[in-house]
Amino acid sequence: MVSRVGRGPGPSGTGGDAGTDAAFTALLEDSAEELYDSAPCGYLSTMMDGTIAKINTTLLQWLGLEREAVVGRRRFADLLTGGGKLYHETHFAPLLRMQGELRGIALEMKAADGGRLTVLVSSRIKHSSGGEPLLIRTTVFDASDRRAYEEELLRRRQDAEQARAEAERAHALAEEARRQAEETRRQAEADRQRLADVLAVLQQSLLPETLPDLPGMETAVHYHTASPDQLGGDFYDLFPVDDGRWAFFLGDVCGKGPQAASLTSLTRYTLRAALHHDPDPGAALTTLNAALQGRRTATGDPEYCTCVVGILERGEDDEHTTVHLASGGHPPALVLRADGRADYLPTPGGLLVGVLPTAPVGTAETVLAPGETLLLYTDGLTEARTGPTRDSLYGEEALRAFAAARAPAAPQEVVTALAGLLESFGDGLDDDTALLALGVPPPPAPAGTGAV
Repeated sequence: MVSRVGRGPGPSGTGGDAGTDAAFTALLEDSAEELYDSAPCGYLSTMMDGTIAKINTTLLQWLGLEREAVVGRRRFADLLTGGGKLYHETHFAPLLRMQGELRGIALEMKAADGGRLTVLVSSRIKHSSGGEPLLIRTTVFDASDRRAYEEELLRRRQDAEQARAEAERAHALAEEARRQAEETRRQAEADRQRLADVLAVLQQSLLPETLPDLPGMETAVHYHTASPDQLGGDFYDLFPVDDGRWAFFLGDVCGKGPQAASLTSLTRYTLRAALHHDPDPGAALTTLNAALQGRRTATGDPEYCTCVVGILERGEDDEHTTVHLASGGHPPALVLRADGRADYLPTPGGLLVGVLPTAPVGTAETVLAPGETLLLYTDGLTEARTGPTRDSLYGEEALRAFAAARAPAAPQEVVTALAGLLESFGDGLDDDTALLALGVPPPPAPAGTGAV
């Protein structure tokens, strides 16, 4: 009788390869006992009192035991740590006798290195034809990676709790300021200036005192407060994250007053910590989204913001700067080019941060050449009401035209011009507005080309 093995196509669908056929034949020759003994998981069979009757080599190696010392001499519970044995006796074994089967139960066994081995255990009782329980068959899976993952989740939760505690402290300060403001409002008109001063100081405490000097670049910032009687929710920051790279962000939280101040504090703390840990704009927004979701779960209040985050990297020529951006529902950045153009840098797909458990993030990248400026702004600018009846929005196209008429322009020139524009809106500007401009200085003029 001619053997069928090796006559047809091999496992890959190609026939006639003797080496492949030999390997395939070797696989077919594996006995059930070999498969049981060398499986990538642990197997054992015990009597109904837990005495081990059979155990595979894989599990023996995990536990650092010899078969002769285990079979017929130990019970399954003897392989567990103290806590695991207690859980087995009080929960696992009674439920197994009651249900006849248990799956995926987390236990701890004594590992070969003397430590603890986290495992997932599944057991089933085998019955005779007459229904009498004969023995227990158990499968053991190594769950060490799962435990490490759970510990990482716990660490992140603790980080979020720390951020939440910081936000609560800021919220308490803001509440105290609000109470002082309510009492001050009942006083004479002469006290209103004092109230405005208190809120201005608190508002300033939520923003950087000054922007740091950024090597090889120019920066400018402006914050326009729409109402001196309310705390705003616009924020920005700029700081180094490592050698040669700088992080920045700008955004707008929901609401006004103490809640906005508390949320602003949480947002800035979270973004700074995230970017120092991993200078990736998209990952930072994902971390912020998780923090806002946790706060929303704790308070029951809507907690969200728009935000754009970026990383600046100086080029090897020390003239060009690469900008990596990620946006969560924020208006697009505007780039004033050296040739006089003003182009938006769209980040499609990004949604409000904090609204959904896994909010998508839009990303973009550009290079700033000498004489070019990147402008970030909050929507108070584009949503300012214009026209004789204040029924039209200023809009992004008007902003592009305003910038193009002044391009190329250094960051301070852009911000100064926009600050004047904001003032011209008068009572049509009813939302706070933050402006942040970052630019590469133009090359110095060649010697002897000065004005006559």
